[in-house]
Amino acid sequence: MTSMNARFESKVVLITGASSGIGAAVAHRVAAEGAAVVLGSRGKEAGDRVAEGIRAAGGRAVFVPTDVTVSDDVARLTQTALDEFGRLDAAFNNAGAVTAFGAIQDIEEAGWRGELDLNLTGVYYGLRHQIPAILGSGGGAILNNASNLGVVGMGSVSPYVAAKHGVVGLTRAVALETAAQGVRVNALVSGAVDTPAFRSSMGATPEGEASVAALHPLGRIARPDEIATLCAYLLSDEASFVTGSAVAIDGGFTAQ
Repeated sequence: MTSMNARFESKVVLITGASSGIGAAVAHRVAAEGAAVVLGSRGKEAGDRVAEGIRAAGGRAVFVPTDVTVSDDVARLTQTALDEFGRLDAAFNNAGAVTAFGAIQDIEEAGWRGELDLNLTGVYYGLRHQIPAILGSGGGAILNNASNLGVVGMGSVSPYVAAKHGVVGLTRAVALETAAQGVRVNALVSGAVDTPAFRSSMGATPEGEASVAALHPLGRIARPDEIATLCAYLLSDEASFVTGSAVAIDGGFTAQ
């Protein structure tokens, strides 16, 4: 494998939501820089393809079918890092999605709970299992995907906004708990990204893509590799003085 550099040499990185989009891009990026990657997502076939692609390029990767709303699944994913590679140095809690749409009075209780389970409780499960493993490796970094809706509001997706705001608060609290122990915890604040999920929803039509792009002062949506560049930095030792931060890569969205 041709490495951009070796800043993840001998490191093991766990990624959820790794079967496509941002998660897959981060997996390829850190693997290209020397990391062994442990990938989790609900989609087994797509997840296997990502892992196989990394291995075909000379990297180290294993995929574990994972539902982040199930604590035992997240525990198994974390244990796989220890069993397969002997350690865990970094984790990217990326899995999430908008599943409940509409005015808050029209959203059923099951939709509310499901949104928080996927987008907030899933991050809690990740932190709960990842932190002891990372401490056992001498410290490291965790990045939680909060999206731009973790710091601003938007109508018709209020459960998602609530969950992602919770991710930012959880990130800051846990960063304070773990700072003295050598575990850094940050939140990713990303704008719209050209992923399969985007292409099947807001970006399904040229008009939809244009309307979303117009929300960003740079006038476009991001490429997954652009997001992966920042994620790799925050997960690496180069970001050794960054913790408890909600770091924006959003084309200016949250500056408005």
